[in-house]
Amino acid sequence: MHAAPDAPRAVSPLPARAGVGLRHRHVAEFLTMRPAVAWIEVHSETYLAAGGPRLTALEAIRRDYPLSGHGVGLSLGSADGVDPNHLDRLAALYARLQPELVSEHLAWSSAGGTYLNDLLPLPYTEEALDTVRRNVERVQERLKRPILVENPSRYLTFGASAIPEAEFLAELARRTGCGLLLDVNNIHVSAHNVGLDPRAYLDAIPPEAVGEIHVAGHAVHDTGRGTLLIDDHGSPVADPVWDLLDEALRRTGPRPVLVEWDTHVPDLPVLLAEAGRADRSLHAVTEGACHAA
Repeated sequence: MHAAPDAPRAVSPLPARAGVGLRHRHVAEFLTMRPAVAWIEVHSETYLAAGGPRLTALEAIRRDYPLSGHGVGLSLGSADGVDPNHLDRLAALYARLQPELVSEHLAWSSAGGTYLNDLLPLPYTEEALDTVRRNVERVQERLKRPILVENPSRYLTFGASAIPEAEFLAELARRTGCGLLLDVNNIHVSAHNVGLDPRAYLDAIPPEAVGEIHVAGHAVHDTGRGTLLIDDHGSPVADPVWDLLDEALRRTGPRPVLVEWDTHVPDLPVLLAEAGRADRSLHAVTEGACHAA
């Protein structure tokens, strides 16, 4: 075991309110209407070009909203290590935009110089934990800030896995000082697909490590032998995911909550209504804390 980092865990610099993912379809409305939402998140790889109208628009919007940068390509689970060129490009982007938070996934997407357009699972072993630890430490050293690591959606399990996923993430946070991005839709999807207990999962996550929470929609696929949930971010948040968000917030207290919607992106008022629903969950947990005090 590695010694715990000495640096204290910081409170999230984003407001403990609901945010939305900024997608191309809504950029013009954000530029002209400045919709009332507490913060925004972007997929970092969308903005890696050094200039151009896309980045110019984001810089203009960013002046009015706190920002979280959500990466999808660092491949934190890769035994080859993090691609230094990709990391340098992300560092330049974050230096330019100065986002309040940056995050990545507990997954791998590259091996031997081959890059795959997917977030692939890894076995939860001591060897894998040490690999991810080294990669997270390298990223945090280069970015000069802690990152958040997101729990994945799962569709299979590895026979070699010896550490439950939530405990794997908790230990990663302890060893590296990183925070956690808790995606409760992914917990719900994984619980259905591979038989996790979602509430036991939440109990194993250190609340103080959670810097951001995600909710999203998922698809239900009939396999002929049952149903498989697919984390496609293409529909409203399902009721069981809202319930799980409430459970998570009762454990963590108020945290920034992002509504993700990446496929079949709706009109902006639909997305903002989902953010409003998340804000009601946050208000409820805040009120509950006040009454308890």
